[in-house]
Amino acid sequence: MLINQSIITDIKAIIAQTRENAVHAVDHQRILMYWHIGKRIFEEEQEGKDRADYGKYLTEYIASELEPEFGSGYSKRQIELFRQFYRTFPITNTLYSQLSWSQYKLLIRLDATEQREFYIAETIKNNWTVRQLERQIYSNLYERLLVSNNKESVLAVAKSEKQPSDAKEIIKDPMFLEFLGLKRESSYYEQDLETAIITHLQEFLLELGNGFSFVARQKRIHLEGDEFFVDLVFYNRLLQCFVIIEIKTTKLTHQDIGQLQMYVNYYDRIEKLPQENPTIGILLCASKNDAVVRFTLPEGQKQIFASQYKLYLPTEQQLLDEVNKELKSFEINNDNRELEK
Repeated sequence: MLINQSIITDIKAIIAQTRENAVHAVDHQRILMYWHIGKRIFEEEQEGKDRADYGKYLTEYIASELEPEFGSGYSKRQIELFRQFYRTFPITNTLYSQLSWSQYKLLIRLDATEQREFYIAETIKNNWTVRQLERQIYSNLYERLLVSNNKESVLAVAKSEKQPSDAKEIIKDPMFLEFLGLKRESSYYEQDLETAIITHLQEFLLELGNGFSFVARQKRIHLEGDEFFVDLVFYNRLLQCFVIIEIKTTKLTHQDIGQLQMYVNYYDRIEKLPQENPTIGILLCASKNDAVVRFTLPEGQKQIFASQYKLYLPTEQQLLDEVNKELKSFEINNDNRELEK
């Protein structure tokens, strides 16, 4: 008797999915338990609010009673986390079953509500792992997007309430490529950087942002007997367009911008389908002069971008300096536009 073997495949898939659902259910119940513990501690603490040291004494006392019986998961530090968890998310129906306790521990460290909402939405939408969420927080994804966008738009895109209509809403400057493992003091060629990106393609796609998929490397273009090679080609399903990336390990020049413009024109005229949007070009460079970029390209153009790459994550102070510099530049440009009117 012949039996359709797909039945075994289907049953195995059902078993695997059920087990995964069971694990998620158990994890979510554990998170709810931590929330209720935190709520109870907070309520008890409020009753003793006239005593300044009561909160500290309370968490120490609870830990001393629970840890011997239930283990290190109920240490003083963990008890304090439960309390902080409840205070950060005081409404139980705002907790998400898609998030793990390890992810919540990262989120409760964030001070701003809007910042937390952004990372929650992005984690759920992109199914980020703990490691991916941690990397995005430490690389200050939210702050980098705010530099070129406004808070309401960043949150709307993250929550899928709004589709990005402008490449500036998803393209980052600078891009942090610390995962490539290249040292700052080492000399390397563009091909080395390109190879490292392909080797770490998953991490690079994470840094690029939402909706990107890899299309080609060293894409050959024939123009009446001349050959050119495009470093990297991606497609973004949110913007519905090709995204070309040219890598420059030296300082950006106007010739580099012209070369990328030619590639963008080629894709717009030859590769792009009628229903697709105009091609985006990104010059990923070691350093750049924004004035050179601005005066090389037509005013108001939205297809060519220069993004500086960095091979290490910034310190907190470096980030603040960078964000403040960009915001100040943004304000000056706005003031100049108003004066021109």
